[in-house]
Amino acid sequence: MVKVRFAPSPTGFLHVGNVRTALVNWLFARRHGGHFLLRIDDTDPERSRQEYANAIMNDLEWLGLNWDGEAVWQSTRFDRYRRATEELKIQNRLYPCYETAEELDMQRKMLAGRGLPPIYNRAGLKLSDEQKKKYEAEGRRPHYRFLLNDEEVSWNDLIRGPAHFKATHMSDPVLLREDGVPVYTLASVVDDGEMHITHVVRGEDHVSNTAVQIQIYKALGFAVPEFAHMALLKTKEGELSKRLGGNDIRSLREASILPMAINSLLARIGTSKPVEPMDSLDELVRDFDFSAFGRAPAIFDPAELERLNTKLLHEMEYDEALLIMEDLAHFSDEAFWLSIRANIKTLAEARQWWDILHGDIQADLNHDDRAFARSTIASLPPEPWNETTYDTWIAAVKPATARKGKELFLPLRKALTGQEQGPELKKLLPLLGREKVMERLSA
Repeated sequence: MVKVRFAPSPTGFLHVGNVRTALVNWLFARRHGGHFLLRIDDTDPERSRQEYANAIMNDLEWLGLNWDGEAVWQSTRFDRYRRATEELKIQNRLYPCYETAEELDMQRKMLAGRGLPPIYNRAGLKLSDEQKKKYEAEGRRPHYRFLLNDEEVSWNDLIRGPAHFKATHMSDPVLLREDGVPVYTLASVVDDGEMHITHVVRGEDHVSNTAVQIQIYKALGFAVPEFAHMALLKTKEGELSKRLGGNDIRSLREASILPMAINSLLARIGTSKPVEPMDSLDELVRDFDFSAFGRAPAIFDPAELERLNTKLLHEMEYDEALLIMEDLAHFSDEAFWLSIRANIKTLAEARQWWDILHGDIQADLNHDDRAFARSTIASLPPEPWNETTYDTWIAAVKPATARKGKELFLPLRKALTGQEQGPELKKLLPLLGREKVMERLSA
């Protein structure tokens, strides 16, 4: 069975780059009847926050990306990581190093100055017991590196195709920090191996990690999963970051962007398939195929997201809107929704139009337009009103005035709504009612 995982760090809110990774993993698992695991990478106690973990799970549920079973917290698995490090030490694949961050930085600069790649010199392997004791007496605590075998690492990437790395071109990676906390490189391998992850789907910035991790999988006796590395998601300004505002899911939710607008965009950008609004995740599952993914960076364009959002709104039934905007039922009804949906770009605008129809408005009209608006009161048809009422009213107004086109329609729209644009007046008149229309024209 296909089994994948999404392993976010609870150090910030999910942004669209994170969600694209989660979504692709979820679609792949569902396409193959597999298992989607949520794993919270909270091994860094200084930066991890429960509020962010809660927000991550809440956002995934809002998007419809349900995970199978209970979420796994890496902070509860330190004993598993310790066992793995002990096993690697027994194999002489994990060795202590005592260089400070400043010393390592100096080494890298010296290598760069000589035109050499910044590969660690394995000085830690050459330390005697006496030298180690001396360093520890100075208060230094060791970090531990994984000894890479001198061999070529290769795999057939499901997106990038054949990949090859020579271990001699890479530094032995740090697996344990000075404080004994395992880094992502180790914790991820241990979890993937013990949880029987079959496919690792992530961004292409992890390609070099994969080359290292394949050797760690093998050293610990785990089956090596298949890999798919997606081109990174970028904005027109540059690479995405949790620190950039506006592209996190919380901000998009607050802006009343629909979950399926986000899913529709993130599932298709960076692929050969057209970006179009989808009503459900099931449609995206049936259509999922890694062969459609390209190598060029995927560009996230908020304008494209708004376009998809608008299209979905214009076709959305009232019952669907209620499921997404819980308080919609508190101030609206189906007739109102069907009248305004074709003229809104976000669900939040529904509340704005309800307030326009039922609250106070400010109509910016000059003296002549005010007089014209008042003069049309006499032509108002009697109730009951429906969508034909507006045409009947205008047909009676035109012979009594020299106005036509914009000079005729715009003052009436501004007098009745305070807006220059919006839903058709023929749909709004029945919602306003004759008494309120007369009141606003008089004012």
